[in-house]
Amino acid sequence: MRTALIIVGGAVLLGVFGLIGWWIGGGPRATVTAAKIFIPFWLIVALVNMWLGVSRAGYSVAEELPIFLIIFAVPAAIAAFLWWRFS
Repeated sequence: MRTALIIVGGAVLLGVFGLIGWWIGGGPRATVTAAKIFIPFWLIVALVNMWLGVSRAGYSVAEELPIFLIIFAVPAAIAAFLWWRFS
């Protein structure tokens, strides 16, 4: 359940990035820029989540790695699709 909430949070955060980009820069080019900025930002967020799982929750890196990949990949794939679609 926590994983799903984090993924949804990532999608919402991508939407916020896109709306801010559209509002500041205007148009599809700003959405592409927002997606480009979102992907490394989301990587950092996903890595922090993995670190918390390993250091505080007591999971091993091997146990947390698949969860990290899912948490990162789904919102990043949406961002990559938007990048491709509006380019």
